[in-house]
Amino acid sequence: MVKEDWRALLEAEKTLDSGVFTKHDLLLVRGQGARVWDAEGHEYLDCVGGYGVANLGHGNPEVVEAVKRQAETLLAMPQTLPTPTRGEFYRTLVSVLPPELNRVFPTNSGTEANEAAIKFAWAHTGRRKLVAAMRGFSGRTLGSLSLTWEPKYREPFLPLLGPVEFIPYNDVEALRRAVDEETAAVLLEPVQGEGGVRPATPEFLQAAREVTREKGALLILDEIQTGMGRTGRRFALEHYGVVPDILTLAKALGGGVPLGTAVMREEVARSMPKGGHGTTFGGNPLAMAAGVAALRYLERTRLWERAAELGPWFMERLREISSPRIREVRGLGLMVGLELKEKAAPYIQRLEREHRVLVLQAGPTVIRFLPPLVIEKADLERVVEAVRAVLTQ
Repeated sequence: MVKEDWRALLEAEKTLDSGVFTKHDLLLVRGQGARVWDAEGHEYLDCVGGYGVANLGHGNPEVVEAVKRQAETLLAMPQTLPTPTRGEFYRTLVSVLPPELNRVFPTNSGTEANEAAIKFAWAHTGRRKLVAAMRGFSGRTLGSLSLTWEPKYREPFLPLLGPVEFIPYNDVEALRRAVDEETAAVLLEPVQGEGGVRPATPEFLQAAREVTREKGALLILDEIQTGMGRTGRRFALEHYGVVPDILTLAKALGGGVPLGTAVMREEVARSMPKGGHGTTFGGNPLAMAAGVAALRYLERTRLWERAAELGPWFMERLREISSPRIREVRGLGLMVGLELKEKAAPYIQRLEREHRVLVLQAGPTVIRFLPPLVIEKADLERVVEAVRAVLTQ
């Protein structure tokens, strides 16, 4: 692609887009594994990973082949008409989850999965109150937004669903005070992603399981970003020994194809009246085929073991950087946050421009790393040296 052509296309995206996203000044045209290339042929190490979508790597060959086969066979079919790929996806997904989670509602995204979880919780309990965590992020559609803490996302659209009570993350006593006989559900992320890459303590999630049972409320775990091997286990709930009533998944679940789910206990699923919730594209054959391929690839390669090995090593290498700008390095598996004592954005921009390393923010002062789990150790070393350069020079 000649420079004049790609510049025109980049300008078209910037000027014709709705404007809600801040666009980078590059046009990405290809990806493979943990690398992407721009229209001028420059190679970048991708530690954005599609906000956690690309766990299995860009252009994963098994997902690509499954999508090709399905696209030639059947693309669209509503859920009232069963298809082989939908049944195979359901069977494959529940086989890697705790046996209590055996009913699946497929969606197109994480925020849709959380929307579904709210409605299922309301239908099951007959209650309306929701409890969520400060710094938590559940999505930006109106229902999910009600459980998202960040004021800049919430305030322009108030009033939202209510009542919602926000509690400090990892505060067991505040959690116990908040959950009462009016509570329909508690929704928590095992690791807060957008909120600064903050892992839950075992005591906090275990208390959430206990208190929701005591009060007749549901526990919803949002594993939209932590699932599919990201934290060093298939799903982060395995770190904590906690099985929720509803588990929401998305991002990496489709290997790059839009796919989300709310997976729940049978008694929760049975509480929703027929037609009480729905989706036109959720469960479409193309996404189902991609999801089957992604789950099978994850199982065969056991990429969560790679995340469990590389994540702690990567965090320790980041901690070795001698810079007064660094406040803390934290995370779980290959979900890593580097918190600074100042704004992160200028350093994120320098990593891209000067070192061709793509990373993202998690709040104003945190650099977040979500590399594909197939990334090589040598590539992570290159990331460390790039971070060292921008924070010490």
